Amino acid sequence: MKKIITLLCIFCSVFFLCPVNVQAAESTQAAAVPVWLCIPFAGLLLCIALMPLVKGEWWEAHQPHVVILWVLAMAIPFAIVYGVGEMAETVLECTVNDYVTFIILLFGLFCVSGNITMEGDFAGSPRVNVGLLALGTFLASCIGTTGASMLMVRPVLKMNSWRKRKAHIMVFFIFMVSNMGGILTPIGDPPLLMGFMRGVPFFWSLHLFPVLLFNMIVLLFVFYHVDRRMYRRDIAEGRKPDISKPGTQFRIDGLHNLIFLVMIVVAVILSGVLPGLKIFQDSAGNVLGIPVFRDVRLSIPSVIEIVIILAAAGLSFKTTPKEIRTRNHFTWGAIKEVAVLFIGIFITMQPALMLLRQVGPNLGLDQPYQLFWATGALSSFLDNTPTYLVFLTTAGTIGFTSGISTSLGTVPVHLLSAISCGAVFMGANTYIGNAPNFMVKSISDENGVSMPSFFGYMLWSLAFLIPLFLLDTLIFFL
Repeated sequence: MKKIITLLCIFCSVFFLCPVNVQAAESTQAAAVPVWLCIPFAGLLLCIALMPLVKGEWWEAHQPHVVILWVLAMAIPFAIVYGVGEMAETVLECTVNDYVTFIILLFGLFCVSGNITMEGDFAGSPRVNVGLLALGTFLASCIGTTGASMLMVRPVLKMNSWRKRKAHIMVFFIFMVSNMGGILTPIGDPPLLMGFMRGVPFFWSLHLFPVLLFNMIVLLFVFYHVDRRMYRRDIAEGRKPDISKPGTQFRIDGLHNLIFLVMIVVAVILSGVLPGLKIFQDSAGNVLGIPVFRDVRLSIPSVIEIVIILAAAGLSFKTTPKEIRTRNHFTWGAIKEVAVLFIGIFITMQPALMLLRQVGPNLGLDQPYQLFWATGALSSFLDNTPTYLVFLTTAGTIGFTSGISTSLGTVPVHLLSAISCGAVFMGANTYIGNAPNFMVKSISDENGVSMPSFFGYMLWSLAFLIPLFLLDTLIFFL
């Protein structure tokens, strides 16, 4: 039975990744990117999904070697098709302008949040957990899904440490805090920041609050009943929270690190604002940057962002006692694993993104429900930021005359809403759909939580998220 489920999940993954691109590629007159160049990306995803189940210890020891293998499997054929120079430029472009800023942001938030500890006698009961998930979801739009995830994950784990059945708590944590909560502001999730950089008003996405509120109510209702059942089973087995003092005791240590968290948020905002200022542009309007190779440049705004984030991380470690990190069970394992796996993902997914950019405008998508599901399905496996931009560009070139005026064209509100929700919400469908997902999984694993496998997690998303997204479609996008 398990083998059948695994095969069905593999089939679903391939279905999401390939057929739309293949059919669209065949329908366009231009020479399409060869679909077989996407095989290394699919191969790496399957390794991430299956190797922990098949050879867990070997996988832990040889992740870097597997990543290098799949990167070479993409880079060498790519060089044969397009030339060595084009291959080098493509790899360096995604590494310098996407991966470096991505991993440094994760690193900064990981360091700063690891120096904040919340302690108290709050037991991980269903009501407390509902409150924590609601708080984290709203916090995500203020400090980003990554920031909220890194800040909240350890307190949630600590308050539920006495429980045996808690993997479901972290699954719903990923659903809500690591993804859906980022929908209300450009700070919340990178796709919305890209929209802001292209003319979408900063506070426009606040009007998506009804969609977020509806999803929160549904998911928190379901979560409460699932968690109550697991809670009662833990209690029935004699498990009890360790509350040694009467009354409610609660304290936060390392609170000064909130200053460094704000520094990181400011750095992210500046990365979206500074490129539009003339002082950071040359005479032709191009953003100034440090030359790397051919047209690849590390932009000055990105350098400023990196410096601020690294400064915040360094100051956080300098000013926080080591004892706080010890109480947080702070280790470098999670960030190392994410850094290794995501460099492979970023590089090997480039042919898939190229294919998507090429065929996106020819897909014939002009209805909200179509854009919601197309953006969401691809954002579940590919980086949701370029996916968002492809479909935003598609909507902007249709020729609408009323809606939100962007640098890519006028986009009707209902289409922009569908694209935004698809990119942000459906990143929760897989562990790799959004950066914090895998980080939360790794930290949970380190803290003794038996998290679902890659496909096991997808079964959770199929059971709880897909029905919710169908309701979203009926209520908001038809």
